[in-house]
Amino acid sequence: MRSDQLFVSWANPRKGKPVTKQRLSHWVLQAIALAYMCQGLQLPTGLRAHSTRGLVTFHFRTLLCDDERTVIDDSKVAGTPMEIVIGNMFKLDIWESLLSSMRIGEVAEFWCDTIHTGVYPLVSKSMRRIAEGKDPVDWHLHSCGMANMFAYHSLGYDDLDELMKEPKPLYFVLELLQVQQPSEYNRESWALSDEERLKVVPVLHGQGNKLYKQARYQDAAQKYKEAIICLKNVQTKEKSWEVPWMKLEKMANTLTLNYCQCLLRMEEFYEVIEHTSDIINQHPGVMKAFYLRGKAHVEVWNEAEARQDFSRVLDLDPGMKKAVKKELAVLNMRMEEKNQEDRNTYKGMF
Repeated sequence: MRSDQLFVSWANPRKGKPVTKQRLSHWVLQAIALAYMCQGLQLPTGLRAHSTRGLVTFHFRTLLCDDERTVIDDSKVAGTPMEIVIGNMFKLDIWESLLSSMRIGEVAEFWCDTIHTGVYPLVSKSMRRIAEGKDPVDWHLHSCGMANMFAYHSLGYDDLDELMKEPKPLYFVLELLQVQQPSEYNRESWALSDEERLKVVPVLHGQGNKLYKQARYQDAAQKYKEAIICLKNVQTKEKSWEVPWMKLEKMANTLTLNYCQCLLRMEEFYEVIEHTSDIINQHPGVMKAFYLRGKAHVEVWNEAEARQDFSRVLDLDPGMKKAVKKELAVLNMRMEEKNQEDRNTYKGMF
């Protein structure tokens, strides 16, 4: 049996199938132990393969294989160590294999060919966004990270764009700081399996609803956002527009609209317009998206856009006539206030 995998099992019943990360880490561990034995040396204490779902904390430095050993990223300079969960399908899976064979406190340098470094620019983008205080996941976009890259032709960083166009071998300098077993740390949504993510979504949804009723809009928004990210992470593994994907899409849209309601209360009107427009572009029959976008347009004095959205609301649901009438009255009042303000502003100019 032929395979494109670098490491495959040599014996039945998994002969020819990809070796798991855990098995590979044990092989590396055995090779290290054998090397010490052949030299007549005592095996170092603390040498072990780290368990599946263990939370690994480490610093990393990424360098080009050029004469200058140009540094691409350095977590120490960014001021934040990296965390990954072993066996949790991290994009740069070679790091899991390398870290699984290291001792706590060890610093090691590895050379990796392009077969392992092709996705590094995507990983680097997420890590840089975290260091900049931004959301690492563009969750409001309706496509996966790879699709977004081709849609916009840029990762937002010139050096990463260049590395994406022409993958290169890289040096990784890793320093293993800490390993925590699953029972030793609080697992956030990014550390969950897909099954666990789907189970936690309704819990987060309910918590968000409760917080919203308590007028704790920022806390509610965070719960909705976390649930959305869980769904989007699962959705990227489904084929677009097929039944499983559409089911997740509907759930995510519901949560996104709840999130937008929080944003309206927080006066983040342009972000509401952005998120609702994303939904409308993909699903033009979602009445609530038009309604919330219309309310946001009212608040930023986009009169024509607000009237158009509220008209669409009535087309989709005539039962919203009373609510739309109320919003149009608010729009008229807001526009009169703005016009009076403009008159006062320009009065002394001419």
